[in-house]
Amino acid sequence: MKKYRFIIYPVVILLFIQILIQNSFFRALENKAQDNLFRLRGVQSVSDSIVIVALDDETFNARQISWPFPRQDHAQLIENLVAAGARQIIFDIEFTEAGDPAADLALAESGARYDKVIFAGKLIRNSANDEHVQMYQPIEPIVERGTAWGIVNMPQDRDGYVRRYGSYESFGEDYLFPLGIVSIANHRKYQSNWYEHIKVGHTQVEVGGKTIPLDAGNQTLINYFGPAGTFTTIPYSQVLDDSLTVMPGYMGEETDDYYQLRDSGVFRHKTVLIGATIDEMHDKFLTPYGGDPTPGVEIHANFIEMVMQGKYIHYLNPLLYLLIELLLLLGLWMLFKLLKPQFSAILMLVAIVAQFFIALLCFKSLGILIPIVQTAIAIILIYVVSLISHYLDTQKEKRFIRNAFQQYMAPQLVKQLLDNPASLKYGGSLQEITVLFSDIRSFTTYSENHKPEETVQILKEYLTEMVNVIIANQGIVDKFVGDEIMALYGTPIKLENHALAACKTALQMRERLTVLQERWRTEGREDFDIGIGVNTGYAVIGNLGSEQIFDFTAIGDTINLGARLEGINKEYQTEKKIIISEFTLEKVKDLVDCNYLDEVKVKGKNKSVKIYELIGIKP
Repeated sequence: MKKYRFIIYPVVILLFIQILIQNSFFRALENKAQDNLFRLRGVQSVSDSIVIVALDDETFNARQISWPFPRQDHAQLIENLVAAGARQIIFDIEFTEAGDPAADLALAESGARYDKVIFAGKLIRNSANDEHVQMYQPIEPIVERGTAWGIVNMPQDRDGYVRRYGSYESFGEDYLFPLGIVSIANHRKYQSNWYEHIKVGHTQVEVGGKTIPLDAGNQTLINYFGPAGTFTTIPYSQVLDDSLTVMPGYMGEETDDYYQLRDSGVFRHKTVLIGATIDEMHDKFLTPYGGDPTPGVEIHANFIEMVMQGKYIHYLNPLLYLLIELLLLLGLWMLFKLLKPQFSAILMLVAIVAQFFIALLCFKSLGILIPIVQTAIAIILIYVVSLISHYLDTQKEKRFIRNAFQQYMAPQLVKQLLDNPASLKYGGSLQEITVLFSDIRSFTTYSENHKPEETVQILKEYLTEMVNVIIANQGIVDKFVGDEIMALYGTPIKLENHALAACKTALQMRERLTVLQERWRTEGREDFDIGIGVNTGYAVIGNLGSEQIFDFTAIGDTINLGARLEGINKEYQTEKKIIISEFTLEKVKDLVDCNYLDEVKVKGKNKSVKIYELIGIKP
């Protein structure tokens, strides 16, 4: 499984995140993160084709009357806007309840007189099953005259933000369309059967020559152009003007604001939306730009402007993004495995920041929304998993090294090896080392002349003392071959002078054997002697065992010569029975006392090797 972790872990993380983002908390986090893209992008330029006539504080202060205003005023507003050259007049004000019959009729007739007025209605949903249970259309005089109208329902996310626009609503077998869609349908030319020219599909709505993409169900993402106040806004009271009011005396001093507006051309060929911007009307909503809540009438304006400019935003295809995210996690996993944890942490932070700026660039340049929180969580998780994996691998490696070496290596060498496991290379590598061989003389005869229990006991005492000496001099016991000991110096941890360490070991082994021999004689046991050979050179070092059994050892001519030197001790009368090669002497010539013995030929080699008797270490 280990070799497939690079693909298993990223896939599991992605599956986990897909489950995680179904949670409303994480969806809200994602929405908030993507809202920042709007703010960082800044306010976008809007055309001058949309004007808002606002029921604002100035209007209520000027009129000094309570809401609702007399419907004759709205009728007069229509007349004024038509006279000022407005292309469309859209009321984001609901006239769904009958009032004064004369006033209702005046409003209906003003709306029907010109092919450019759109009124508002709404749908009331059942919160239990989200079905439409009641429709509120404009008052009967308006509907009877066939004047266009649209619904003003404003879909909100769970956090109260308006990020989408309902492009249509199903009511029975019919579709009801919002003000924005009705405006687009009648923008070029008013048509009494405008709704018949709207084509509703699964992924888009075609209206007025425009194709509006759908994000989820019947909704379209709104590409807001700015916060509240982005569009040109004129107070309702200025457009109505007191000299034209049907209720003289309420408007205060004559200002003739309307005539100035009419003559300035501010409404000429414009789409005019009329709606409340005062807080008391409770028609304001939170939007991605933050700041003060945006009036509902301006949200309709944003939608219409977006469609007219064709500047839609949409989410990146989820399957495509999953593939991109998988490739990202695969790449990060590889890098995290190569880097140290502290550098991986830096890379993780860089990746999180980079993906945010990539999301911002895609949003600004392409209108594509890319998950931000989702990607950040994925990056953090792949880092955490790689960290845990690295820790577990390290612990497993340390246990393996400790188990493999603690029985025949000095504890300090085991610690060094654990701190630097890379020094233990699997397979073989060519290294310079010193090898020591020691062997008991005539041990076969000794074992034949003693009971097995006696042989095993004395061998145990001897080997224990010899191994202690080897470990004390930072060597490792490579193997026991019966009564023979093979020890290596300079691997797997480098020693400053492995040849000197081996020479010290050989001399101390002789000293320790002398102590053992005296004790054995005192105890009435027969003793024995040993021969030692030491050689220095290059050998192939590493795990040279099988797949089933680990065997850290050394092979090559250097090892063969070391074994040969131990054996030829029998042929020379030496004081300490320690023979070293000229290659070992070259490393320690100023540090030891020795005597030249001879030149010998090793099997398979034509060139003779000089050998020396090791006497002692110089003071």
